[in-house]
Amino acid sequence: MAPFFTGKGDAGDTGFLGEGRISKASQKIEAVGSVDEASAVLGLARSLSDSETTKTIILHIQKQLYWLMAELSASEATAELFDRLSKEDVAWLEEQIIQLENALTMPKDFIVPGETPASGALSLARAIVRRAERRVVALYETGDLQKQGLIVYLNRLSSLIFILEVYESSRSGGGVRLVKEE
Repeated sequence: MAPFFTGKGDAGDTGFLGEGRISKASQKIEAVGSVDEASAVLGLARSLSDSETTKTIILHIQKQLYWLMAELSASEATAELFDRLSKEDVAWLEEQIIQLENALTMPKDFIVPGETPASGALSLARAIVRRAERRVVALYETGDLQKQGLIVYLNRLSSLIFILEVYESSRSGGGVRLVKEE
């Protein structure tokens, strides 16, 4: 069996879905890395939740995030091959938000994360998704990404993750803890 490492990245560059190699510090790789982190923390949240609703939603999101990473990793020449996320995927996120929101009493103030292990992991995932969104906006603003829909997707995703956090906290029986509470 071949070793897991290749040594090709030892000089600080990496392959991507195009010809050649790019710096591991590039904005493109920063964006991909942030999305990868979000998926990993969502996996943690999924493993900590005992809600089938939460688990099903998160697993779907994680699969979509792999397509998002592929779109971000593609070069201009290969972008069309990896163009997968669509307005329908954003609509799916919005449907989940509406369904969960209708089943909850949403807080009217800022909440303190961490009422349950799953809700705490979801709060971390939301913060990472927001960082990924900022990284993708930077790519869009420099012209290294033409598909603004990826920004919209990440924006809706952070909203859905927040609502999942509230949902998980509510399921615990204690609800959310507000910042303004004594």
